[in-house]
Amino acid sequence: MKLLVTGGAGFIGSAVVRLAIARGHEVVNVDALTYAACLDNVASVADHPGYFFVQADIRDRAAMDRVLADHRPDAIMHLAAESHVDRSIDGPGDFIETNITGTYTLLEAARAYWSRAGKPADFRFHHISTDEVYGTLAAEGLFTEDTPYAPNSPYSASKAASDHLVRAWFETYGLPVIVTNCSNNYGPYHFPEKLIPVVILSALAGKPIPVYGRGENVRDWLYVEDHAEALLLALQKGQVGRSYNIGGNNERRNIDLVRTICALLDERRPEGAPHARLITFVADRPGHDLRYAIDATRMSEELGWSPTVTVEEGLERTVDWYLENRAWWEKLQSRHGVGQRLGARA
Repeated sequence: MKLLVTGGAGFIGSAVVRLAIARGHEVVNVDALTYAACLDNVASVADHPGYFFVQADIRDRAAMDRVLADHRPDAIMHLAAESHVDRSIDGPGDFIETNITGTYTLLEAARAYWSRAGKPADFRFHHISTDEVYGTLAAEGLFTEDTPYAPNSPYSASKAASDHLVRAWFETYGLPVIVTNCSNNYGPYHFPEKLIPVVILSALAGKPIPVYGRGENVRDWLYVEDHAEALLLALQKGQVGRSYNIGGNNERRNIDLVRTICALLDERRPEGAPHARLITFVADRPGHDLRYAIDATRMSEELGWSPTVTVEEGLERTVDWYLENRAWWEKLQSRHGVGQRLGARA
């Protein structure tokens, strides 16, 4: 199968690209190479004969038409997005442009391409989204595919809008789509503005480790390689027009996650121990959702998928990867906003 992956130089996209190549698929990686992208993420497959890279913006209709005509993919996996909640608070316009307008542009290019090809039944447009579209949970309950949308940040609102567009293009035009909504990803190549790499890199530098509020917010953590496995499975076996929730079954309070990372660093870098002394509680993010938790029963029962990596194992792998790949993250620390408090506006 030939896959067109948008955002394939990003965190989750690059995991999909690496796995798809390992599984014998051809991959066309389309990425605009904005601030969070890094071609080092796909360096291990860059010379593979089945890998192709195109630098292009999903908002550019002519470019999307060209790449589809030139490469003629069997499926599109749409991961390109602005994804950092804090940045969306400071600058929501970029999220509207990329996540909504970009998705619309790509849908229209895909629809035209699919129509010209005779509307093949096996074509797929797989839209990769987030559990944040559902809003927040109290102490009990899980998000299911039937949970009403209630986004609370500019980021989640933009992703909710893109989900609705994809569904509408299925209902109105018959474009064969799959939608997946995932919980919080982590693992190798995670861009260093997100919580887990911020904790690791702050601790290694002996700097304060910022924790919003009192660290009581709960997230379900999904190892990125587990997610990539689930995405390829959903693409190949998922029911057209259906959505699937993908979660890690690994709920943790932020403060507990931070302390676990500090303990791992104490073992591996004892010269800085105890790293937990660096934990610093800071003003909470505006509109910070209390809890996310995914019910992935549909993925399990219909497609036979379940996560394989516990959060304890995944954090060990992640910490070790960052310790072994200093050259990767050092290059990214000079990029705009990395290492700074973003999203503090009330």
